[in-house]
Amino acid sequence: MSKKLMRLPEVKQRVGLCRSSIYSRISKGEFPTSISLGDRAVGWLESDIEQWLDERIAASKVANDE
Repeated sequence: MSKKLMRLPEVKQRVGLCRSSIYSRISKGEFPTSISLGDRAVGWLESDIEQWLDERIAASKVANDE
């Protein structure tokens, strides 16, 4: 199974959040954590980001139905 890593610019574009919002949510446990790729490089598993988006969509639909 292939695992695609996304770098920060792609994550920002996909989720619509800025860098500081992403890192703030990570520190609160509300966003997938990054994976270290080296001394100064991190990435996120695309599957983790997609799952996070799916959860946000589902939560939004539940809130709108109430």
